[in-house]
Amino acid sequence: MNITVDQAQGKVSVTILGLHGDLDASNYQDVIAKAREVYNTGTRYLLIDMSDTPYMGSSGLVALHSIAVLLRGEEPPDPESGWNAFHAIARDRDAGRAVQQHVKLLNPQPRVDRTLEMTGLKQFFEIYTDLQTAIASFEKV
Repeated sequence: MNITVDQAQGKVSVTILGLHGDLDASNYQDVIAKAREVYNTGTRYLLIDMSDTPYMGSSGLVALHSIAVLLRGEEPPDPESGWNAFHAIARDRDAGRAVQQHVKLLNPQPRVDRTLEMTGLKQFFEIYTDLQTAIASFEKV
């Protein structure tokens, strides 16, 4: 997987994390690490561009959830903790946590979209198919 980082300006400055390739067990920690890196350098609004991500495994769900927790200003569960990471996703989803204000998804491909739907994470993220609309959707919280 190749991960790109770009900046865009809407109502707020938005970092665009582009994921190019499958998001799976071989690279999900790299995605979390890159999100942590941009967060540590000041990013507070993150758009994850999944238009070039044809497949996402269960570890990709852990990556997306971990990034959402990180951008809320909290420490995500250790991705190496196995089922604990999945239980954290379920707890957030079942607790009715509001749709993420700081992390949004752009153009998840059909297989990825189905995975988000089946796991209930689609209700956790705002999802956009247009880059400019996605950027404009971020507001200072």
